[in-house]
Amino acid sequence: MFHKEGYKIIFITLVVVIISIIAIDRFVAIEWVRMLLMLIGLVFLILILQFFRNPKRNTKLENHTVVSPVDGKVVVIEEVFEKEVFKEKRIQVSVFMSPINVHVTRYPISGNVTYSKYHPGKYLVAWHPKASEENERTTVVVENDNFGKVLYRQIAGALAKRIVNYAKINDNAIQGSDSGFIKFGSRVDLFLPLDADIKVQLNQKVRGGESIIAEKI
Repeated sequence: MFHKEGYKIIFITLVVVIISIIAIDRFVAIEWVRMLLMLIGLVFLILILQFFRNPKRNTKLENHTVVSPVDGKVVVIEEVFEKEVFKEKRIQVSVFMSPINVHVTRYPISGNVTYSKYHPGKYLVAWHPKASEENERTTVVVENDNFGKVLYRQIAGALAKRIVNYAKINDNAIQGSDSGFIKFGSRVDLFLPLDADIKVQLNQKVRGGESIIAEKI
């Protein structure tokens, strides 16, 4: 299954690759060069297909847990001062997504969307300390009775040139369901209450919609 954000790119890539292979077969006389160029085209198509894949995830809907919004690796776990919405200290957990990860963003908790805002910005590498405040990004806050307000921020990286955010204020968010997409490498920051019980460690690999980031009983 592929994500709807990739339909246009996949179609264009498929057409270009097919035309290229036909042209290569017709005009390139040297056998090994012809085969190499065809292989490069097919590899490029496969990379595009795998980037926009949207595998089904089995999310256990639980109000006392926060699941990872994306696939990737945990690169930050620290107490910080969140400036945009809460204006108070929170626990930040950041997940870095490489170009080979699934790039679907999923709601970390169920609840009501109370805040959703897009910020234009730079394209620093996603792991840069200032990326969370200076890069192109979207900020979304979801609130439920058990966990309170949880903020997650999609952050564009050096390769990411488009962030898609589906969350709108007063939407009913369902934990694990699609809330957006980031194209070509990025990072997502979670800002959790200080009393949240963090269940992940630095450099741990997580799966969007399935891996538990934190609990609050």
